[in-house]
This record gives sequence, structure tokens and C-alpha cells, in this order.
Amino acid sequence: MYTQQSSPRAEDLGSILNALAQNSRRPRYAFMVLGLIAEAARPDGQAGPWVAGPGGVRQPLREWVAEKLVPLAARDHRRAAMRRKVELRLGPRASEEGLVDAALEEEALAVGKANVSRAVSDLVKAGFVRRHYAGRVKDHRNRGGGRHAVYIVAPQVLNAIRSRPTLV
Repeated sequence: MYTQQSSPRAEDLGSILNALAQNSRRPRYAFMVLGLIAEAARPDGQAGPWVAGPGGVRQPLREWVAEKLVPLAARDHRRAAMRRKVELRLGPRASEEGLVDAALEEEALAVGKANVSRAVSDLVKAGFVRRHYAGRVKDHRNRGGGRHAVYIVAPQVLNAIRSRPTLV
């Protein structure tokens, strides 16, 4: 649980944005990630390790957040460069068989998950979120050992985000 000394002072969205501007290189992206985590969080502020994805299918929280943010980069110049890179890697016949789009989506999701992890690190640094891992194996050095992220949003931050019917 958050102690009085470690709890962030975030009574409103403005103070959250101000703290993110000081603690993140990408404060708007971090704020969007925070909003999605808060959306997935239970009343106690804990989100994950699993959330209901499209069609009610369970998926890891980090993957769910990344999928929600993928459309934001669809028209980005980096997506076009990624498409060219995938086409070169797969060869000329891949475009005809429709493999490029599937490979592009897979790569975009992998990049998105890495971006979400960086944003969550900024949220942790700002004191808005705590993170731990749950799953098949925990508390060992191999961070990829079948574990999935669990994020816990600070109560003040959760209240500030949920106090508005829509985010401005």
C-alpha cells in the first residue's frame, strides 16, 4: 500500500500532467497509458495481469494497452518505414500472399508493448503507479519467465482520473 511519504500529490488532472511533464520524455503518451490502466483497474486500483480483450478473450494487460494504442501510429511515418523493412525481410511474394500486413501488425504490437513498458516506468518514477509481476514463475532474474505485469494505480490518481466522466 502507498505510504503517506510515497503517495503522489495528484488531486486533479492538471497536477498529474505537470508531474508527467517533469518525469517523462513522452508525457502525453504516458498520460494515455495511465488512462488505459485506470480504465482496466479494479476499484482497489490494481489492473492485470489479465484483462478481457476483444470478444471477452483474456489477454495480458500490457498487450491490451499496446493494442489500444496501435491505431495512433497507423499513419505515422515510422509505420511506413516499418512496412518497407518488413517487405524487404519477407521478399516480393509476401505482399501477394498477405503476409506483410500480418507481420507488420505483429511487429507494431511488439514495439507498442516496449513503448508501454517505458511509459509505465515513467509512471512509476512519477509515483503514480506501482508494478509487480504475477504468473507461472515470479521473483527470479529472468524477467520473461512466463510472468505478466500487474499495475497498481495510486488511489489519488485513480480518483482524479475517474472523477471526470470524460477526459479533456
